[in-house]
Amino acid sequence: MREREDGREAIRLSEEVAEALANGRPVVALESTIISHGLPRPRNLEVAQELEDLVRQGGAVPATIAVLDGVARVGLDKRDLERVASEPGLRKLGLRDLAPAAALGASGATTVSATAFLAARAGVRVFATGGLGGVHREWLETQDESADLDALSRTSIIVVCAGVKSILDVPATLQRMETRGITVVGYRTDEFPGFYLHSSGERVDWRIETPAEAARILRERERLGVPGGAVVVANPVPEHEQLDPALHDRVLAEALAAARDAGVTGQAITPFLLDYLVRGTEGRSLEANLAAVRGNVRLAAEIAACWSGG
Repeated sequence: MREREDGREAIRLSEEVAEALANGRPVVALESTIISHGLPRPRNLEVAQELEDLVRQGGAVPATIAVLDGVARVGLDKRDLERVASEPGLRKLGLRDLAPAAALGASGATTVSATAFLAARAGVRVFATGGLGGVHREWLETQDESADLDALSRTSIIVVCAGVKSILDVPATLQRMETRGITVVGYRTDEFPGFYLHSSGERVDWRIETPAEAARILRERERLGVPGGAVVVANPVPEHEQLDPALHDRVLAEALAAARDAGVTGQAITPFLLDYLVRGTEGRSLEANLAAVRGNVRLAAEIAACWSGG
């Protein structure tokens, strides 16, 4: 990869990932924020290792992404994973934070926007995550919109997810994705998933039935010369593993009211609401989240095999 002025590489691929890409083997990118900020210890490390194992079981190579000591890393070894899972004060890095982190030698876990960008720069074309960011509720007052949408509008990559986080304004987010030219397809569903829930109640314009169709859509975008833009494969959590919809709606309403009463806004709102949901559902929202991530990782490995197979 391109070197920095100090002679160090700007993006470092693990030996396994570099070899896989050179030989046309399937690779799946994984974000690291779920490890450092999304789960309690020691379960975070157990889940990180489990997700990498699921990628391998699907015949692909996992490329967990993070920034360590100012170097963007695509593919982490066991010690790197342990560091991301245990290092106190590890920063949460979006796309805008990559340059300051590199310049200042900082370390951090990458969000969807940063992970998608670094994966694409490294040549990895399939990325699995839980739920995307999007347009926040009360956008007219706050103008709060996740950087995920802007990054995905400019990044040619397949993102397998369970929709967008249900704390967001889902209809507005779908409209914003349409405006920004992000292709959204439902995997064996006509409805956009609801992250913790099997369905958000919103329709999708396109439905696919096979992993090969997802790979084909990205190839056609590029063949047609459609500028940038991700293909979002919306893969719903199975109904038997979803959070109870009535419980979800009740606790989310309580969480939104608590955030208003406490004056929580900006970057603090998402972790506040998600934490409230975990506590208010006695951990069941977390289990639904992990069920969705596992399904997304399995599907991503299948799509990656189709992509690398041409």
